[in-house]
Amino acid sequence: MAGLASDGSNPDVSLLYDINGLAREAPPWLDRVMGFVGEYGIMLALVLVALWCWWSVRRRGTLTDSVSAVAALVWAPLAAAVAVLVNIPIRGFVERPRPFNDHQGLEVLVDGKTDFSFVSDHATLAMAIAVGLFVAHRKLGLAAIGLAFAEGFCRVYMGVHYPTDVIGGFALGTAVALLLAPLAHALLTPLVSAIARSRHGARLVRSRRAGERSSLPETLGIPEPRLGPGSGENDLAA
Repeated sequence: MAGLASDGSNPDVSLLYDINGLAREAPPWLDRVMGFVGEYGIMLALVLVALWCWWSVRRRGTLTDSVSAVAALVWAPLAAAVAVLVNIPIRGFVERPRPFNDHQGLEVLVDGKTDFSFVSDHATLAMAIAVGLFVAHRKLGLAAIGLAFAEGFCRVYMGVHYPTDVIGGFALGTAVALLLAPLAHALLTPLVSAIARSRHGARLVRSRRAGERSSLPETLGIPEPRLGPGSGENDLAA
């Protein structure tokens, strides 16, 4: 399988040269920026989007809604980890060399890439996180998916992956995040719910606004006390 995309007439290679050719024409400072963004920057941006998403969903609707959304959010980084583990045997089976090993004239923006090329770990991680965030929060998830596509473009621009390496990473990350989501949600929801019921862990799932009544008793099926006429705090204290 090592001969994949080795022919210069292959559209995969042609697109590689077209995108990477932008790096050859760009000023050196822009290439340095793209190298950092493609290697670290976008992944950091996805972490920030995940934190923003957590801040939003933890106060969504009732406690049950918040627990469900946070459980979906927790699955995003776990899905990324699972997808990368799945990619290990795939890389070993395909054994596609990095494009700069088989093709001359590429502008390689990062050094030290000695492992195999297919599938792109960065693209897999980015898309798995993005799809996981999309399940938890549609708007922020779409922003994360946009960042994942930008990550894929950067990997080709940097000369370290073929376009099909990136497409394969997108497919792998999406498949893991979506296909295992029901099982992950079933396992994570009780855990997040238990944390939400704890005294200190509740802040991770839902914090009360000033004057807002907690929905926890209602969620747990505990009837709230009803005060009759003339009842007051002194009556309750008695």
